[in-house]
Amino acid sequence: MNNAVKQSQTVLVLGGTSDIGRSIVEALVSPALRRVILAVRDLELAEQSTCVDWSFGDAEIVFVVFDAEDTASHAALIADVSERFGDLDVVVQAFGQLGEAGLDDPIAAAHLAQVNYVGAVSSGLAVAEQLRSQGHGTLIVLSSVAGVRTRASNFVYGSTKAGQDAFATGLGHALHGSGARVMVVRPGFVRSSMTAGMDEAPFAVDPADVASAVAAGLRRGSSVVWVPGVLRWVFGILRFAPNFVWRKLDR
Repeated sequence: MNNAVKQSQTVLVLGGTSDIGRSIVEALVSPALRRVILAVRDLELAEQSTCVDWSFGDAEIVFVVFDAEDTASHAALIADVSERFGDLDVVVQAFGQLGEAGLDDPIAAAHLAQVNYVGAVSSGLAVAEQLRSQGHGTLIVLSSVAGVRTRASNFVYGSTKAGQDAFATGLGHALHGSGARVMVVRPGFVRSSMTAGMDEAPFAVDPADVASAVAAGLRRGSSVVWVPGVLRWVFGILRFAPNFVWRKLDR
């Protein structure tokens, strides 16, 4: 293992109730892991939910309040967490909403953009500043293949993930040479509480599959991870498919 996996002592999950976020932390458990900070929107609800039964080896679990839409609070939250608990070795940006916003609901669309994109930019910059000042640490950004080429059936959601992905990729370049890193994760359909009841897309995976790919990506020092890996090649072709073909695939 490289240092990002083997020596991670403090992990912060923005979107602390996320199934994928939990699985990623489980994949990072080692004797070195001392503390897992779960940043959640509703502290009382989280402390009453199944989150309290989670365990990550011998690591202490701490809950803090985080609201993706409250962008004015993000920098202060990261500063406070760092002051209380020291350097952040891994930060997982695991929050987000699927939503059903479309042509007929501009308010819902704006809300989705506020959470998935604006919240990601604000919290991402706050985390980046902390990691840069430390001189080490990795920000893991859960993007989606939905942002690679947006589909008519979920184009608002796809556009928010496209924006988040572009931001995170650029942020990684901006941090080059600082010791801080960004790893963008592009999963396909993930079986989770967020997608419960939905029809599965081809190449569906479980949160544990995403976590395994993330851990492997950290060991390799990857900047982008596709889950499953075959989607890199699938979307390498689909990205350039004619529009009429793409629309047929979306039916």
